Amino acid sequence: MNIKLLLVSIGILSLLIVSVGVFIILNKNTPVTPNTKLWKVESIDTMKYSRDTAREYATDHTFDVEIDQTMADIHATGATHVGIGTPYDPEFIPYLTRWVDAARRQNLNVWFRGNFSGWEGWFEYKKISREDHKLLLSEFLRANPGLFKDGDIISPCPECENGGAGDPRSTGDVIGFRQFLIDETAIADASFKKIGVSVAANYHSMNGDVARLVMDKATTKKLGGIIVVDHYVSTPAQLASSIDDFARSSGGKVILGEFGAPIPDLNGDLNEEQQAAWIEQALLLLAQKKNLVGLNYWVNRGGSTALWNDDGTPRKAVQSLSNYYKPTYITIRVVDQSGSFVSAKATVAGREYKTDSQSLLHIPLVSGSKVLVSSKNNQASEITLSKNSNNTTIVFNIKKENFLDYLIKLLQLT
Repeated sequence: MNIKLLLVSIGILSLLIVSVGVFIILNKNTPVTPNTKLWKVESIDTMKYSRDTAREYATDHTFDVEIDQTMADIHATGATHVGIGTPYDPEFIPYLTRWVDAARRQNLNVWFRGNFSGWEGWFEYKKISREDHKLLLSEFLRANPGLFKDGDIISPCPECENGGAGDPRSTGDVIGFRQFLIDETAIADASFKKIGVSVAANYHSMNGDVARLVMDKATTKKLGGIIVVDHYVSTPAQLASSIDDFARSSGGKVILGEFGAPIPDLNGDLNEEQQAAWIEQALLLLAQKKNLVGLNYWVNRGGSTALWNDDGTPRKAVQSLSNYYKPTYITIRVVDQSGSFVSAKATVAGREYKTDSQSLLHIPLVSGSKVLVSSKNNQASEITLSKNSNNTTIVFNIKKENFLDYLIKLLQLT
């Protein structure tokens, strides 16, 4: 048989097989399930009530209505976690349980951000040492396995520099401070392994200056490759740029253990609209930071940065946060001039999204963001996102290789 004829026959057969395969893929009706989370951890903190009122409402079960409403409000923002600051002492376990139970009813994971009261001298407790703290941590976890579920987080000693052996910036005991964090993580990990639940115990939140001093690359690696910083700054741009700094110095991924506005000394007295705008701008910039994998807004109620007023009514900032914790997804169809499938991608807020089997892009609505949609053959189209962008169709003029082109190219190879 002529070699060219053989190659042509093989080519025809191959083309038929590919054509059938493409037909099957394009007609597969795959349900759309866009990734609606910009960060692994999206949390709101309740410290002003879950910790500060722990003794006040310890036996007042009428307060459970307030707790339930708090969890419903936080759930509605799209948060994955709620920060609960109730102390870990036996006295407060019933109150802590009420908060945790309310979170579970709203399908929220818990970020345990309390501590033993003796560490900082809360509620007139006697001060405790690092060794005391490690023993108490082991006892607390062993005695209360039912508090935890897969996906939870615990900060065994949040902002540890505020109590115990003191701030390493003042004491100079950087090595001892690092080892304490490592020891506590190991204790918690061993306890959760016995319980049979997957809880992250390496979220040791600390002040930014402490983090720069303590979290070198070796320590960060021993603590699972993350650095958790409670960080307040003047501008959204400063907050975003600090993520790069913390990631660079520690070699790890960054979690914002606390952030929010306004802090009067830093941001002035922002009104409701200004607060919402500050948070919206901060989240837009933070969403573009690949090294940021989680954040915890401080606080839901009771402070200058509150999302809800004292009477429970939402401030405009709630919507700003919800826009990123629970983003609206819009759909864009990308096709060629004949209406056929085009493989394309778009980058939104630092994240890449690709067309699915139906030639659809599902991307989060980040208002005002300019999005570049590009195909594999380097064609591109820029659109500015808005609610009106939904169901937009982008048509790329792509020259398709027909059957004759294919045969000519095949013959040229011989």
